[in-house]
Amino acid sequence: MSSSDERSREGQTSPARIPPGGFKELGPLNWAIAKVGARGIRRPRFSLMNVLGRHRSLFLVWLPLSAHLLYAGKLSRRDAEFVILRVGHLRGCEYELQQHRRLARSRGLDKLTQDRIFTGPDAEGLNDRERILITATDEFVVTRGVSPETWQQLAGHYTKPQLIEFCLLAAQYDGLAATISTLQVPLDFPD
Repeated sequence: MSSSDERSREGQTSPARIPPGGFKELGPLNWAIAKVGARGIRRPRFSLMNVLGRHRSLFLVWLPLSAHLLYAGKLSRRDAEFVILRVGHLRGCEYELQQHRRLARSRGLDKLTQDRIFTGPDAEGLNDRERILITATDEFVVTRGVSPETWQQLAGHYTKPQLIEFCLLAAQYDGLAATISTLQVPLDFPD
């Protein structure tokens, strides 16, 4: 594990490579969106939005897909959080984990269930669907695909649209974790 991964896992971060912007850097629309997001997480700033919002047009294209996957997808919100937490764990992305540990609790994933997600598919107390969802996420992130055996098991629990969404969700949060780590986005909850 690299020293930056160790710092991330410990909750320490290096200085932001691109610092969160304010009104001037984000422009009025992205600034307003970031303010609404900050209110939603009950913080003075939503660092991810304040960094990504500096690319004004790309932020406005990225945000609807991200919001759809998070709030309106065909996977249950609980299953979506299973995938997101597992991706954040695999990538050692403390920012992603901080945001989604909180959100996952509101979606029925208590601390014990989250610990099981972090332990992996062999954790005691997981049902078959949860085990295969974690296994598929692991394969997707680590090997960039899902084995035929795992896919067949996953397809036994999800519809075709949900399977497509699983892939896009895992890819979105894997890419987001890499972006957050590369840009060294400051934590919103540094404590």
